[in-house]
Amino acid sequence: MVTKYDVFEVVYKNKGHIKPIKVVEILKKDRSEYKNIHRILNELEKNKFLVKSGEGFQVSLSKKTKLLYELIAYCVHNNINYNLLLDEKLVKFINEILKKKEFQQKDIKIDPKTFKKYIEILYRYGLLLIISMKPLKARMFYNILINNLLVFFGYKYSPVKKFSVSYLEKIEKELTLFRRLRKKNETEYRKIISEFEISFVQHSLALEGNPITLPDTIKILRDEIIPRDLKSEDVDEIKNYQKAILEMLKDASQKRLLTKESILSYHKIAMQHKPDLAGRIRRYAVHIKGNPDFKVARVSEIEPELDHLIKKYNDFVKKKKTSLKEIINFSAYFHNEFQHIHPFEDGNSRITRLITFHLLHSKEIPILDIPFGLLDEYLNFTKGSREREDKNLFETLQRIILFNLKKINERLS
Repeated sequence: MVTKYDVFEVVYKNKGHIKPIKVVEILKKDRSEYKNIHRILNELEKNKFLVKSGEGFQVSLSKKTKLLYELIAYCVHNNINYNLLLDEKLVKFINEILKKKEFQQKDIKIDPKTFKKYIEILYRYGLLLIISMKPLKARMFYNILINNLLVFFGYKYSPVKKFSVSYLEKIEKELTLFRRLRKKNETEYRKIISEFEISFVQHSLALEGNPITLPDTIKILRDEIIPRDLKSEDVDEIKNYQKAILEMLKDASQKRLLTKESILSYHKIAMQHKPDLAGRIRRYAVHIKGNPDFKVARVSEIEPELDHLIKKYNDFVKKKKTSLKEIINFSAYFHNEFQHIHPFEDGNSRITRLITFHLLHSKEIPILDIPFGLLDEYLNFTKGSREREDKNLFETLQRIILFNLKKINERLS
């Protein structure tokens, strides 16, 4: 069924006057839909999203219409059904639950059926963490998409309160369940890995500026179809990073320890599209684009600092007993220290994530992706921060790990 947002997107992208019949054609609808689409166009004009003339309809340019189109485009880019999220009642619900550390149905004045529906939508798109099922308890994530939804529907922007919560005990329980379920169904687990890995490739490279959408990434990596109008370097970047991830997963499953050589090898695979720098320690000063406050190692410091980090890594992984807290804590330190060293001319952040995942996998913690709703938070506590945020990254990693475990166990069950 065609919605007002479907029609608005077509008109906005047209960048000029458009007749109703043309909207029908672009939406690939039967001519029997003409009356309905014409009605929607008039409704959008009445609500000042469009203007009408003898030549047809066009967008009424304003902050609100620009924000609406950006919301729609952002959802499309990330394979999210914008018609589900652009719901004023859902956004009101989001505004309420963001004020709470964790929430249950009894905390919100809403009927159980609607509560369940909203939870399912937000969870499906990685915007929410389900902590327990009975009773259903959850925690809302916050990112630029959620912020812009709130702004669009008239909620005043205010920084969301940061709640500090330990999920170590819940992760332990999910890990126990995961080990038992995986033994029963290794084939399904391998299938889950292949699906998660594709979304991780897109999520990870989107943080580095790769413009390819999640739907197109799926076509490239799963269906082996190259959509039109994509730059070959962007496509190669997607393919090469997947190869590096697959190599990492194989090494981690075989308990191969990280070494300087293996890290350089991952970089060489991931950056094959840039052969002049792939697999090579940088010889030039670099900086984090958009964050001049982020301090990276001088060229003369790279080798000794990298050697020191790998020694600390070896000392840690060879310990006979390490608690879950120690593993996640060291992972946060390891991630941010490697990113500080910044040993490569390009591709540092994607390799940082890859080797941090290796570390966690080698400790039998199956982290396969960063949920969409935590990407902004993760970025803020890593290369987007002005100073080291190991403690905050430690807490974010807990939510990432628990989200992954919940999703995997749900599938294995």
